[in-house]
Amino acid sequence: MIISVASGKGGTGKTTVAVGLALSLERAQFLDCDVEEPNARLFLKPQIKEQKKAFIPVPVIEESKCNYCGKCAKVCAYNAIAILPGQEGKKGNALIFEQLCHGCGACSFLCPQNAIKEVDREIGVIESGDCGKIEFIHGKLNIGEAMSPPLIRQVKEYLDPKKTVIIDAPPGTSCPVVTSVKGSDHCILVTEPTPFGLNDLILAVEVLRKLKIPLGVVINRADLGDNKTEEYCRQENIPVLMRLPFKKEIAVAYSKGESIVEAFPGYKKDFIELFHKINNARADR
Repeated sequence: MIISVASGKGGTGKTTVAVGLALSLERAQFLDCDVEEPNARLFLKPQIKEQKKAFIPVPVIEESKCNYCGKCAKVCAYNAIAILPGQEGKKGNALIFEQLCHGCGACSFLCPQNAIKEVDREIGVIESGDCGKIEFIHGKLNIGEAMSPPLIRQVKEYLDPKKTVIIDAPPGTSCPVVTSVKGSDHCILVTEPTPFGLNDLILAVEVLRKLKIPLGVVINRADLGDNKTEEYCRQENIPVLMRLPFKKEIAVAYSKGESIVEAFPGYKKDFIELFHKINNARADR
């Protein structure tokens, strides 16, 4: 089963829940797809055994073959190519914006002059290893890179369907989140009982419903704020799978790089119960 853990906004405790769930299960695989800020390693403390560079194919135009027809620019959905046709006997020019390229290959495939080849451009690294019984994989996007989905897709290539897979998704509701949660059997949305938390939870729920991914909610710092998040979940028939209290001791343990189930072993049974709720809901579908 593939369980992704996401949140409409940052700082809700998404990684706390993802790590706690992984440490409470047997034979889990943990994929940290928050490649711009992969911090699950701080709590799981894996032994990294393999490091692999990640690349994306980008076009290079052979100007000796190019007649500057502009077809490559027309088929590029991301405006990564600009063609300036020649005028009055002057040679044209082709501009490639590598940071915008998604590596789809449409330009090279459809070029009528066969003037485009693809070369690999490094975008980050993928590291894999283990922490006890947990198989660990995460990606680290190079500083300055504009797009994380290509690296997230490469991290997900390590996914082992024979194991219970926990995916720690990036915060928000944009393309990196969609790429991370796509294909999940269930998604846990971690939120907090505040106006900002509720607003971003609503946005995240809309995204998951568009993707047709079953979902449930974990409310972190549940004894703060108001009860509007609970009311929203009741109205929308969204199960609240777990509630975590606001405790200074949890925050202190977090600041030391200790997971919630290591610092407070009593929570392990709560995470196991959380898993059973998801598993039972899946069986009922």
